[in-house]
Amino acid sequence: MSDDREAPVKVALLGCGTVGGEVTRTLLEHADELAARIGAPVELAGIAVRRPDKHPELPQHLLTSDAGALVESDVDLVVELIGGIEPVRGWLLTALRKGKSVVTGNKALLAEYGAELSAAANESGADLYYEAAVAGAIPLLRPLRESLAGDRITRVMGIVNGTTNFILSAMDSTGASYGETLDEATRLGYAEADPSADVDGYDAASKAAILASLAFHTRVTAADVHREGISGINSSDIAAARRLGRTVKLLSICERVENEDGSESVSARVHPVMIPRGHQLAGVGGAMNAVYVEAAAAGELMFYGQGAGGAPTASAVLGDLVSAARNRVAGGRGPRESAHAALPVRPMGRTPTRYHISLDVADRPGVLAQIAQVFAVHDVSIAAVRQRDKHSTASLVVVTHSAPDAALRATVDEISKLDVVREVVSVMRVEGEES
Repeated sequence: MSDDREAPVKVALLGCGTVGGEVTRTLLEHADELAARIGAPVELAGIAVRRPDKHPELPQHLLTSDAGALVESDVDLVVELIGGIEPVRGWLLTALRKGKSVVTGNKALLAEYGAELSAAANESGADLYYEAAVAGAIPLLRPLRESLAGDRITRVMGIVNGTTNFILSAMDSTGASYGETLDEATRLGYAEADPSADVDGYDAASKAAILASLAFHTRVTAADVHREGISGINSSDIAAARRLGRTVKLLSICERVENEDGSESVSARVHPVMIPRGHQLAGVGGAMNAVYVEAAAAGELMFYGQGAGGAPTASAVLGDLVSAARNRVAGGRGPRESAHAALPVRPMGRTPTRYHISLDVADRPGVLAQIAQVFAVHDVSIAAVRQRDKHSTASLVVVTHSAPDAALRATVDEISKLDVVREVVSVMRVEGEES
């Protein structure tokens, strides 16, 4: 082995929370094994933390509060686990422009500035890896970017937020309310003190942007993703889904869709969905993640595992670290950004979906005829109608066939203004085989 191959790969670690602590422990305790896999030693050159005095468990000589200086120092690879946009964006751009490879799990940054980071990496020949940004320990981004690079992916749909999946799973299994299950998720550590990034769908939307970008070779940002959260889901919605043989999940849905003129576009959305209990994603419980991929040649694929947590996420970070270090030692490069398709993003209003609508209506003749007329005016076809007794919260349930979301939304808005409709109790989209 030549001398340059034996030179250590110097690593700067930005942030040392739960995930960073696991990465640090592995780098220090399994240095020999990592060196054997990479072909050269890995040297942890420094750890940037906000308050070094709060980390007595870490090697004190490695700690610094100046992340910018650490990035500028003589390091080969920067691992970023701080999160947020600024000043992290500046540090990573500096690293990439100087030819230092970057490993990050920063989904929000990638969803907003992934193209800028990729351009900097391409210009300098550095690597940019981010497996930990979506679905924790599950090997998902690498298969999309590499294993399926020769295939044509048509759909990526999955549960990519463990907090919301825990809440919805608990509501389904116990009958508890949203508030009760959110409190339990917080007590168990599945939800943050401020859970809005999770329950309002921001976290899942960032991940959907990354998935759509990789799957369809198109730059998709978080702003392109239609987003709805789960805070409006109640026990009645869960019960209604159960009566239909379905369950409720917050799904990230990314699709390659054909336009009216035969061209293609990309649809990316995050919202609660009723799916059949026999669907592969329906049985994913607790805080687990799962992603369902459809491809022209490979067919249907399922990726399942722990989507968060210190050790699982550190596993993904370390896998990227090994890949980036190997490339540096061997003089190779990892995969580049692939945005050659440059497909337009289809607005949510033009995206075909199906609705489950629960209505509280007056108990008199002609009600159903009036409601059906509104559906006809907006060219929305009804798949099923179920009437319930007067003691039910919703006395009429309508499930539609597929139609543009804007037409469905306009239908609901007009129905809500009918004299015979006391209340639109709930509206939820439906996926899977038609009822």
